[in-house]
Amino acid sequence: MQADPTALWVVVTLVALALVFDFMNGFHDAANSIATVVSTGVLKPQHAVLFAAFFNVAAVFVFHLKVASTVGKGIVDADVIDQHVVFGALIGAIAWNVITWWYGIPSSSSHALIGGIVGAAIAKAGTGPLLAAGILKTVLFIFVSPLLGFLLGGLMMVAVSWAFRRQSPLRVDRLFRRGQLLSAGLYSLGHGGNDAQKTIGIIWMLLIASGYTSDTDSMPPAWVIWSCYLAIGLGTMFGGWRIVKTMGQRITKLKPVGGFSAEMGGSISLFLATALGVPVSTTHTITGAIFGVGSVRNASAVRWGLAGNILLAWIVTIPAAALIAALCYWFSLLLF
Repeated sequence: MQADPTALWVVVTLVALALVFDFMNGFHDAANSIATVVSTGVLKPQHAVLFAAFFNVAAVFVFHLKVASTVGKGIVDADVIDQHVVFGALIGAIAWNVITWWYGIPSSSSHALIGGIVGAAIAKAGTGPLLAAGILKTVLFIFVSPLLGFLLGGLMMVAVSWAFRRQSPLRVDRLFRRGQLLSAGLYSLGHGGNDAQKTIGIIWMLLIASGYTSDTDSMPPAWVIWSCYLAIGLGTMFGGWRIVKTMGQRITKLKPVGGFSAEMGGSISLFLATALGVPVSTTHTITGAIFGVGSVRNASAVRWGLAGNILLAWIVTIPAAALIAALCYWFSLLLF
């Protein structure tokens, strides 16, 4: 497809908007990477965000672009994608992120973006262009990722408790304060690897639709990859302190051993999902892992009422972002 030079300013604007979303993804989801390590007192918040941001960007060297391929080519038919659809998808996702950040709700930036893509595509061409396999895989992991995090976080807590059952609490606490640096680093690596690729995918989708790259290319341009990883790292550096409080303290009180177990369970889940090319929610994953750790330690210590509120936000995210995206798609027809 031959690029249309007159549309270059639109493409540049939308790429910038996608990077704003990526920045907000890091900002919104910073709590996922640092909540446990901050709540246990292992790192101060300002140090924790720098630590997490470094590993967010370092993920560029670790993961293949399978998630980016799913987002860019596996959610809706490429023929329906144009600048208006991308605009609607991004504004829908950003708007939902702002709403949930403001109220301190740990919702999913990932599913907000998927909902945005679906809503804008439906607004343009109905349900025909939707690709069932990619959407069903994403929706399935709304439930699989927190359950997997819950299971792995709980099992990790059981294994660690058994292995160190003869050690003094003081020694265990000291050991896992160091161990949390490893687990938090791995989780931040998984966070960057999965989440940055979602923005790579939507920019890749835009460039293909605009004719600036081909859909036969095996990967997007290098500048797309690096800009997305740097944007999410920068967003993480600024952090989302409203959500840190919810994730780190309101669900259940954590000690270093619990923080280590939750982060390791969450990071294993993220590495697995990224290897499978599933745009999983880091928010869902770490929340499930924290609940798993808390339920093993003392089920009554977990605030299950809060879990219901969080679950409701998860379920509402895709349709809410889709509705906003559809409205923004129609509005964009008046803009350009």
